Amino acid sequence: MICSLIVFVKNPIAGKVKTRLAAKAGHQKAVEVYCELLQHTKNITIEWLRQNSLDYDKRVVVYYGDFINNNDLWTSDFFSKKSQQDVPDLGGRMRAAFEAEFTEADRVVVIGSDCLDIKSKHLKEAFEHLAKAEVVIGPANDGGYYLLGMSQLHPYLFENKPWSQAHLLEETLADLKKYKSNRATRLPYYLLETLSDIDTWEDYIEAKNISKP
Repeated sequence: MICSLIVFVKNPIAGKVKTRLAAKAGHQKAVEVYCELLQHTKNITIEWLRQNSLDYDKRVVVYYGDFINNNDLWTSDFFSKKSQQDVPDLGGRMRAAFEAEFTEADRVVVIGSDCLDIKSKHLKEAFEHLAKAEVVIGPANDGGYYLLGMSQLHPYLFENKPWSQAHLLEETLADLKKYKSNRATRLPYYLLETLSDIDTWEDYIEAKNISKP
């Protein structure tokens, strides 16, 4: 069995990352925060890769939203690198990535690079629960999700969704509750622990438990 972890990232360029955070803290600080988020994401994925498992093979594929950087922190010893499909909608880019990984993998999970709370245990739990559930979701406090996993492709989960909006999780779960196939033998979905994404300067302050400037 092959388990594929997709990591969606952006290149840390001022003015292109964490723009909501930059509105309060400035573009340079936004880049610094995003680099911290990237490093954290890398660390927990390496921890997951190094965890012993006799049940499945593991791989991590970093999908770049801008351009592939062969000399960044995502070293080729641990990670494969691909470009996100050039479509305007996040759902379309995620669907294309899932489709690509399912050509080789049996279980696929995607995460972003916006969460300081996520740990390797959440990745492990997600892949393990895909043995019984068709979909695994890691809910975020802002009404979205920080993780999405599937044991087979469910294209409708990427269609007509309010990306980056407060009702994303609600509408995703509503679609899953309509889904009938394989209900007799598999759970339609499983929810992980709810965590917080870092989108604003206030999110970062709360996550780091630091005082406001």
